[in-house]
Amino acid sequence: MTELVNFVVNFTFNLLVAFLLVRFIYYPSTHKKGYVLTFLAFNTVIYFVMSFLTSIEIGIGVGFGLFAIFTILRYRTATIPIREMTYLFVIAALPVMNSLGITSSVGWQLLLANVTLLIIMLVLEKEWGFHYESSKRIVYEKIELICPDRRAELQADLEARTGLKIKHITIGKVDF
Repeated sequence: MTELVNFVVNFTFNLLVAFLLVRFIYYPSTHKKGYVLTFLAFNTVIYFVMSFLTSIEIGIGVGFGLFAIFTILRYRTATIPIREMTYLFVIAALPVMNSLGITSSVGWQLLLANVTLLIIMLVLEKEWGFHYESSKRIVYEKIELICPDRRAELQADLEARTGLKIKHITIGKVDF
């Protein structure tokens, strides 16, 4: 019975940390519901796989294997933005780390590591001390506005169309 209680406590701890990360750090910044399911499902499945492995050597090997898979996914999947891939990596690393168990002898270190991770992700997501700019490549059809003397009109048109405040415009390739 003690093993079952430990399993439930450890799983609940892992899921709580993943939930806090996704619901209160990731989601308020992006509002992308589609990734919420992916992150929490990945975390849960990886936790179950890791928790059923009895050997630490096998567990660490599987953990590194998961990291290798995600590295390959990053280079093979152009549709997942880098921010979501980063969260996916963190969400996958959590259960590898947490499979040691909060009820084990390293419980305090695990608790500290999880709290530290949540704090770091919150600081980075809230841009405290950092200023991020995102860029977007677009195909623009109003060729007459790409002249240097009509830069203000180009920026006004792009801001009206996108609803975003545009800081920089770089004209790359022009195809007449």
